[in-house]
Amino acid sequence: MTQTFSIPDADTMHDFGIILGKNLRAGDLVMLNGPLGAGKTTLTRGIAEGMGVKGRVTSPTFVIANAHRNVSGGPDLVHVDAYRLDSLEEIDALDLDSSLEDSATVVEWGEGKVEVLSEDRLLLAIHRPVGSNEGEEVEELFVDSPRTIEAVAHGVRAEQLLADVEASWDKTQDGRENS
Repeated sequence: MTQTFSIPDADTMHDFGIILGKNLRAGDLVMLNGPLGAGKTTLTRGIAEGMGVKGRVTSPTFVIANAHRNVSGGPDLVHVDAYRLDSLEEIDALDLDSSLEDSATVVEWGEGKVEVLSEDRLLLAIHRPVGSNEGEEVEELFVDSPRTIEAVAHGVRAEQLLADVEASWDKTQDGRENS
């Protein structure tokens, strides 16, 4: 199952994350792919807010993984940046499979690296027309430009998650158009 979402700006990326976060359950695996400045961490901040996770969510670029406790009774959020990981051994060393059942896991730069964690997963590929290609001006990474999220669900749970997110998103967009 595949779905495409149009995201006009960073605030809307955050809002999309809130919707996704409200629909996540323990055991869900979400993989985020996209170039630098695409909005992966902005999306994850929204996910955390939607899940009811408290505290500051930042990119785990240097620490590789952050666990965010959910004090509202829902699942914890495990946020991973797999950019610097090159092998299955490095992925295995994070021991993500031990927390997968009890947490919602979001992995930036995970495609081709973490599929072994679960056959049931949601891949979100974020496309951004400005500041997205290697060699472009660094200042362009900070330009707020439209994005497109291509969502691909693998497995029964991921398909249900994507359908729920799509339904919630459509209601939100209908409300924006009518206001």
